[in-house]
Amino acid sequence: MIDYSKWSSNLAYAVGLIASDGNLSSDGRHIDLTSKDIEQLENFQKCLEITHKISIKKSGYSDKEYSRIQFSDVKFYRWLNGIGMTSKKSKTIANLKIPNRYFFDFLRGQFDGDGCSYSYWDKRWHSSFMIYVSFVSASKDHMLWMSKKIEQLIGFVGRIDRVDSVYRLRYAKNASIVLFEKMYADYGAIALTRKKTKVQKALDENK
Repeated sequence: MIDYSKWSSNLAYAVGLIASDGNLSSDGRHIDLTSKDIEQLENFQKCLEITHKISIKKSGYSDKEYSRIQFSDVKFYRWLNGIGMTSKKSKTIANLKIPNRYFFDFLRGQFDGDGCSYSYWDKRWHSSFMIYVSFVSASKDHMLWMSKKIEQLIGFVGRIDRVDSVYRLRYAKNASIVLFEKMYADYGAIALTRKKTKVQKALDENK
């Protein structure tokens, strides 16, 4: 298990994954990450330096199968509590104690978990290439915290709106480019390949 008493890029990224796709059980010891992407779970293993096996679980609603990692670590669980995460966090997660130095590593994890980017040529304007990035959460307070943190660090203000049962924090072109540059400042850092490739393609197209 990684030394979580010392913040690092990998630890911050793993926290971002937990904040988006993870779950802390009510027993005070189990941490769970569920994803459709096996690579996501493999990245989680690498970041936390754990060897727990990837297993399969079924959704109780649709009978779909998803991959997951679940492990027991009371001390790490309590450490996560200490930075602001609790069990049943989906709608209650708010501020997290993430050092500024590692915030964009955390944001990359949050993006790989519950983020989205898209880009296109806008036919209404000559040579106008649009880029957007967004993050979603069932907790409005969490989106507000992320919005304030991003504004504090890079000066851009995002837009928060309600989409179905979640809140979406969205940024337009200039802010998106800066966010991508910050999130992927170390191009070799752990990230979900399909999203990283999509971002790089959009940045190349913009040039």
